[in-house]
Amino acid sequence: MSELRLIATVCGDGKIRPIEELTPELKPGAVLVEVKSSLISPGTELGSWHGLARRRQAPNDSPPRKFGYANSGVVAALGEGVEEFQPGDRVGCIGAGFAQHATWAVVPHHLCVRLPDNVSHDQGAYAMLAATGLHTMRRCEPQFGEYAAIVGLGLVGQLTAQLFQLAGNFVIGWDMIETRRNIASEWGIHATTNVDGDQNQRTKKFTGGMGLDSAVFAFGGDGTEAVNSITQCMKLSPDTHRMGTLVIVGGMSFDFKAVTTNLDFRRAARTGPGYHDDQWEYGEPYPPVFMRWTTRTNLELCMRLISEGRLNVDCLTTHRVPIEEAEEKTDGLLDSPDELLGVVFEMNR
Repeated sequence: MSELRLIATVCGDGKIRPIEELTPELKPGAVLVEVKSSLISPGTELGSWHGLARRRQAPNDSPPRKFGYANSGVVAALGEGVEEFQPGDRVGCIGAGFAQHATWAVVPHHLCVRLPDNVSHDQGAYAMLAATGLHTMRRCEPQFGEYAAIVGLGLVGQLTAQLFQLAGNFVIGWDMIETRRNIASEWGIHATTNVDGDQNQRTKKFTGGMGLDSAVFAFGGDGTEAVNSITQCMKLSPDTHRMGTLVIVGGMSFDFKAVTTNLDFRRAARTGPGYHDDQWEYGEPYPPVFMRWTTRTNLELCMRLISEGRLNVDCLTTHRVPIEEAEEKTDGLLDSPDELLGVVFEMNR
């Protein structure tokens, strides 16, 4: 296809600028989508809103970089072999290098999910991060009635916290930013705490003195201090060992040698099995009898939960920006990075 598309780029001076380029060619096993909404994942895409704001003060000459992996829109054309979609279908799309912040996208068919009639394009753009939270929860394997902490209430943290509660857990969210704690309270998290030195005491009180069964770390950077703090909130066995499961989602690192307990550490990578397997993304599904939950079935479940009102993504969207006004609008938003959470690019409206 030779049609031009508008696509957002992040530049060395901290600016987000749209540029024009040719839309990628439609290939077998892929879907051409006229994009309506895309969602910025600031941690992995921008190094956080705060990091982008700091880059404005210390710009570099790195070339513009295309970014994005979560959007939604309307199917315009089908590649050879795609049978589950038709032109005109509304879909949510995921995938780095595919579901970018652009007016048109070519996406492997298994990285697309049909949107229920009552799910908007803005809501559908949450498919990637919702499935990431769902896979994170599955990696933790929580049991009904347990206590869990989510450390970091960015987009993935907020979604993961909701899913833990849907799984029957009592959840406390940790974050230093008041706006994020308030948003979590809006959708109904059981408790939040500021990370101000008293979070351990508040968390132990939240668990009734029993201690946490699990915790998720949903932020990037050095997490040694957070791990040490959470460790003191976990269950304590009679022989003085801390017990429970800790799951790391994202790029957090920590000094593993400093943790001398019986805690189980796990990492949660992406959205579930299938993602980054080219043969699966463009081709046949894994046999469901052997692999019930893949990236695709996780996406489908997330859309069902949004449709049924059990997963609230609307309260996570703090700003909407027309793609053609990306530079001007985002530049103004970066004056108050603490107020940003879900930023949606709108296009082809």
